[in-house]
Amino acid sequence: MLVTELALVAETDRISHSQLTRVAAALQKQAIRDFAPIWSIHATVDAFTTLDDVPIGYWPIIVQDDIGQPGAAGVHLDQNGQPYSLVEYSESWSLTASHEALEMLADPFGNRVVAGDSPKPGQGRVEFLVEVADPIEEAQFAYKVNGVLVSDFITPHFYDPVAAAGVRYSFGGNLDGPRRIVTGGYLSWHDPDSDHWFQQIWFGTDPEFRDLGKLTNRVGSLREAIDARTGTLPRLTRTVPSSPTFASVLAAAGGVKSATSARADGLRREIEALRAGTAPAVEWVDGD
Repeated sequence: MLVTELALVAETDRISHSQLTRVAAALQKQAIRDFAPIWSIHATVDAFTTLDDVPIGYWPIIVQDDIGQPGAAGVHLDQNGQPYSLVEYSESWSLTASHEALEMLADPFGNRVVAGDSPKPGQGRVEFLVEVADPIEEAQFAYKVNGVLVSDFITPHFYDPVAAAGVRYSFGGNLDGPRRIVTGGYLSWHDPDSDHWFQQIWFGTDPEFRDLGKLTNRVGSLREAIDARTGTLPRLTRTVPSSPTFASVLAAAGGVKSATSARADGLRREIEALRAGTAPAVEWVDGD
């Protein structure tokens, strides 16, 4: 079994090593516990202090203070065609890192499409761009792993032809049918008849369709081109601070830290007792 290896790297002084390792552990648990059973993709996520420490073969997720331009955020391909991701630092950087990790795992090269019936009236069969976090990307649909905010994601049933009872279309159960979106989400597809790219977006009061036009030239993957045009990650970063879900994570942070510190203190006392020879003795009764 091939295992995808992701490296989480913080090239910013605003993220401590403790924060970096906590988020990496949350992304690792999400990848193993939540994502792998649904998508059959197995991955590790490890934290590294600098890019110089990242072993060959790992796909980096790099967090920086300023990535230069909003369109640079997201997954890219290096000169050898290998994926890496850029995340601009914000208070909610764990959610963005989770979003990028999931999309890198599901479609590392950013060009995967799935055929299906268009949600736009009057269109027939189209090619949906596989973006596992975009239909439900807003923080209100996120969830917590180890007290860290991570992104919801669609399941392969998202591309089913019809809705069916008891089927889960996103991990968090936030979608009630295939090829549907919720507030703050979007879906992108290519119409072969017109050779145009279309989207259904829900960035305002109601969902709407828009014609992105014909993609005549691009550098990088389809997902890079679509995400840059849509402004995915900058919009996500702007909307997170006002989310009740994000507020609940901040409110619970003290309790999470208290619990981990209490456990650490207990382990230190046990270790000290072992070293001092004052730990309870082991006793055996009525043995051979």
